[in-house]
Amino acid sequence: MSKTKLRHKLITALDLGTTKMCCFIAEVISDGSLHILGFNNQVSHGIRNGSIVDMNEVETSIRATVEGAEQMAKIRINDVVINISSGQPTSQIIDFTKTISGHEINDNDIQSILDYARHNYMAQSTDQSLIHSIPIGFTIDNNEKINDPHGMSGEFLSMTLHLISANSRSIHNLSTVVQRCNLDIETHVISAYASGLACVVNDERDLGVTCIDMGGGTTKIAMFHNGHLIHTDIITIGGAHVTNDIARVLSTSLVHAERIKTLYGNALSSPSDDHETLDVPIIGEEEDGVVNQITRSMLIKIIQSRLKETFESIRERITTSGFDKIANNRIILTGGGAQLQGICNLASTILNKQVRIGRPLNILGLSETTNGPSFSTCVGLMRYVLLHSSAEGSIMKTTSDINLKDTGKLNSLASWLNKIF
Repeated sequence: MSKTKLRHKLITALDLGTTKMCCFIAEVISDGSLHILGFNNQVSHGIRNGSIVDMNEVETSIRATVEGAEQMAKIRINDVVINISSGQPTSQIIDFTKTISGHEINDNDIQSILDYARHNYMAQSTDQSLIHSIPIGFTIDNNEKINDPHGMSGEFLSMTLHLISANSRSIHNLSTVVQRCNLDIETHVISAYASGLACVVNDERDLGVTCIDMGGGTTKIAMFHNGHLIHTDIITIGGAHVTNDIARVLSTSLVHAERIKTLYGNALSSPSDDHETLDVPIIGEEEDGVVNQITRSMLIKIIQSRLKETFESIRERITTSGFDKIANNRIILTGGGAQLQGICNLASTILNKQVRIGRPLNILGLSETTNGPSFSTCVGLMRYVLLHSSAEGSIMKTTSDINLKDTGKLNSLASWLNKIF
């Protein structure tokens, strides 16, 4: 899809979250930027921790969300870009090498490696669906750290690929329920990748940064370096778990727990919290007006306990990924869970990194209610189409026979880390 074709194209993004569904309809205007024509968000039903648990409820939620955006935009849409937060996404870096025998490298050479890599990976992973195959570096003979090999020559061309896949059955279920709503899926995008595209600036992607999307049922991790996504991960803990903890400990309903968290919650305590009291309706006795009185410090302790567990898990995942140093000393928090007061300071303390809140950047037509962290994934889905469809479409397809070898995951990762350092 060329940039010319992208101009004046409509892009519809559908974010299927555990607690919230969101749909944005945008037009790509003449300068290549996005202008929002319609949007809508609804409470999500039928999804738990990112995975579908009730197809009918998910279908109803999708229809209501999309119809609201269509009514605002006064447009009927057929194609959507959707996010993937389920299926236990896996992230691998693998090298693939092609013999080029001295000729100048062209689009066909690069496309042939991509085609082989995808075919080879899928042949070895029968229960996985390949979501992304992202080139993150090239080597010609012994010349490493090449960003663009076009026009160069040598005996061997090696491509370092970041491959992201997810469980095929989970992807099939997600695709089926979207198609039941009479919608065609233009492409799938890993949620963490989309969120990073929405709120990470170019310098951060180049120097190294980790974007953490704190959703309702999951927390997603995306690590960037040298302009590329180099690692993704997901933890099945989110803001809904904090709400559940409050409801369980305080014997109140989920609705009241969410309200109390939003109005009075904080990730950090203060001396005045012991002197501030809150009225908490008791579950099942709301009509009688029976309440418990608690101190605000008790609420904050409940919130802190779950958030500390979350950030400690994130710290462990970042460390074990092997990319901690590459991703630099910077963290971006986004997603609905990032809106809690004091969360930046708590995250900075536990992760020992600089932390900022990430919001969608440089999008026209966003209202004050839709430009916050909870809408990063939906905006990022549109930006993925804008940025990646044009890039992928410029690479020519080929079916020529090739002589390639897969050098293996562990050796490739170690080799790539050595190149970086």
